[in-house]
Amino acid sequence: MRAELGRPAQGDKIRAIAEERQKQARQEDGAKITVPWRGGEEKHLYVIAVPVNLLYFNPDTHRVRAQRTLDPKRDDVLDADPWGEEAQDYLHHLLRCKPSDPDKVDPDYTALKEELEAFDQREPGIITPDGVLVDGNTRCAALKDLGREYIRVGVLPEDTSSDDINNVELRIQLRRDKRREYSYINQLMAIEDELRKGRKEDDVAKDFNIKVKTLQLDRQVYKMIIDVIERSEAPDGSRLRLVDFEDQQEKLRELQRDYSKLAKSNPQEAEQLKESRLAALFLSFPKTSMRLVEPDFYDRYLARNLPDELRPQDEAPETVAVPGLDGVEVQGDSPQVKKVRSLTDQVLRDLAATRSVSSDQKAAARARGRLDKADKVFATAAKLAGQNEQLRKRQIAVPDRITDAADYIRQCEAEFAEAKAKGVLDEDALDDALIVLRDELARLAKHAARAFDTPGDGVQWLLDSARNV
Repeated sequence: MRAELGRPAQGDKIRAIAEERQKQARQEDGAKITVPWRGGEEKHLYVIAVPVNLLYFNPDTHRVRAQRTLDPKRDDVLDADPWGEEAQDYLHHLLRCKPSDPDKVDPDYTALKEELEAFDQREPGIITPDGVLVDGNTRCAALKDLGREYIRVGVLPEDTSSDDINNVELRIQLRRDKRREYSYINQLMAIEDELRKGRKEDDVAKDFNIKVKTLQLDRQVYKMIIDVIERSEAPDGSRLRLVDFEDQQEKLRELQRDYSKLAKSNPQEAEQLKESRLAALFLSFPKTSMRLVEPDFYDRYLARNLPDELRPQDEAPETVAVPGLDGVEVQGDSPQVKKVRSLTDQVLRDLAATRSVSSDQKAAARARGRLDKADKVFATAAKLAGQNEQLRKRQIAVPDRITDAADYIRQCEAEFAEAKAKGVLDEDALDDALIVLRDELARLAKHAARAFDTPGDGVQWLLDSARNV
C-alpha cells in the first residue's frame, strides 16, 4: 500500500476494536496465524473477529491490478479517493470478476462463496492496524455478499510499512494453497514489482515456481503488452487495457518465442512476423491459425485484398542515428515492416475504440466496420495459408516416410548384430520380414516408374532393385 494513499476514515475505530480484541485473545491464548515477515522470519498473529463492513479492500492488491484498467474513470476515482465508497465498490466488483472476461462472475469466486456458505471461514485473513485487507480481499468480498457480519483476521504490527504489506500479500499468495491464483497479467505485474526492488531473477523465479527462462520470456511479453497498449491509443484517447490480454497467455508466449528466434537471423522478417501475428491475435485467431502467419503473410495473402481504408501508404526506407555515435546511421525499418505495422496499429486502435465505454458511438461504429473487414480479409488469408501448408506437408510426406524407414533400418543394424552375437536371432522371422519389405519396395517402384520420366539416382536405384527381384 502506497504511503500517499493515507489512512482510511474509520482507521481509528478499527484500530481500537482490534487492540481490544487482541488483548482479549492474548489473555485467552487464542488461535494464531503465522505470516512471513521481514528478512524471512515469521510473525504469529492472534486471530480476532472484526466487522466485515468496517474493513477496506486494498487498492494496491496484486489480485486486481490489471482489472483496474477496465473502467478508466472509476480507476481515476480509486486513485483520488481509495477509501471512498465509490472506489471501494469498484474494488468489490473487480474481486468478483473473471480476470479474462470482467463482464462475467469468476467461477472461482462463486465456488469460494459456496464454500464459505457451507463451511464458514476456514482460513483467517490479514489486515493492517487501520483495517486494510492484506490477505483475504476476495474472502471479505464473498462474506459481504453472503451478508455475514464478521470476518476472522490476524492484525499486522503497528510499524507495518507499505513494503511490508506488499511482501506479506505476495508471500502468502505464493504458498500455492487453496487461494485463487493471480491471473496471468497480475502475476507479470507482481514479478516486475519484485525485480524493481533489486531482487535477482533466479530468486523471483523460485518464488513464483517457474523457470528462469520462463520468467525472462514473460518479462519480454509484458514489455510487448505495454508497447501494444501505447500503440493502440485511438483519437478519442481510448486504448486497450491490461485485461484485454488476460486470455492470451500461450499465444503471447509463442509469439515472443518465434519472434526472438527469428530476430537473431533476420530482424526485418521477425518484425513482419510479430506485427502480422499481433493483428491476428486481436482478430481472435485460434493458436493453430496463428502458426500459419509467417513473415510473408502480409505480402503473400493480405496486401491484394485489403480495402482502401485499411491499406497502408507506401513509405520510403529511412536511416536511424546511433545514439552516442555522431554521424553514424543504420538502416531503419524496411517499407514492408512499416506497412505491416501500420495495418496492425489500425487494428489495435479500432479495437480500443470499440471496447472503450467512453468512445463516440459513430466513431466506434466506423471502427467496428473496419474490424469486420479486417477480420474477413485475415480469415481468407488464413484459409489460403492453411491450404498451402497442407500442400507443403503432402509434398514432403513421402520423403519423410522414406527417411523414417531408413532410420528404422539403421537401428535394425545394431540390434541385428547384438542378437546374432547373443545367439537369439530368429532367422525365419527375419526372412519373412525381408520378404514383406521386398514386396513393398516393388509396389513403390511401380508408382515411381509411372511418375518419373527422367528419374534421379535414388529413384533409379529403386527401379533397378525392383527389376532384379
